[in-house]
Amino acid sequence: MRLEGKVAVITGASRGIGKSISEQFAREGAMLVLSARTRSTLDAIAEKLRETGVEVLVQPADVSIERDVVALIAAAARNYGKIDILVNNAGIGIFKPVSETGTDEFDALFDVNMRGVFIATREVLRHMVEQNDGTIINIASLAGKNPVENGAVYAATKWALLGFSKSIMLEMRKHNIRVVAIYPGSVDTEFGSGHHPDGEKILQADDVAEAAVLAASLPPRAMMSEIDLRPTNPK
Repeated sequence: MRLEGKVAVITGASRGIGKSISEQFAREGAMLVLSARTRSTLDAIAEKLRETGVEVLVQPADVSIERDVVALIAAAARNYGKIDILVNNAGIGIFKPVSETGTDEFDALFDVNMRGVFIATREVLRHMVEQNDGTIINIASLAGKNPVENGAVYAATKWALLGFSKSIMLEMRKHNIRVVAIYPGSVDTEFGSGHHPDGEKILQADDVAEAAVLAASLPPRAMMSEIDLRPTNPK
């Protein structure tokens, strides 16, 4: 029960990595605030978790809409009186050559993958600074460190997240707030099929969730600012 008594807000919690993080945080004793765009899916996940004795608040939000994100953080703080962990997981992927990418697609990628992270982080920091404690986990991608053919704009959002995470870490460590960016390679979610066409194995959502638990459960004196996550043997 490495997260017993901790309150965790998780965006993009209705499927894939976010759902796995929610489930593993619950097993580790956390109290949860689950957010995504679709309430019905969140309610179904919350119901199963509550059956195991987990405290869960459902607060739907579209992270590209500022008022939704502000309401999410406010609801979490109001319901539990504190926020210990924020997991910025919500994200979208659009993969095509730049010459074929529409401006609306560019805007959508940055609105969800970066602007939403900024707003959620800004709002939660106001609580964490007052607490003099907290952990922010940003789910990035190895595309934030490496070029991606037919994924330039997606990669750009993740490179931006890298700079944002590192800078916030320097700003906030004096307040005992840890900022951790997790950089998975390909993960078997809606972004992937489980294997690359050439037969390489890829990560599972639970693998990323385990890394998030580790990042959130280190002793207060310790912090890892980046976690690169790859398959041990991709063949």
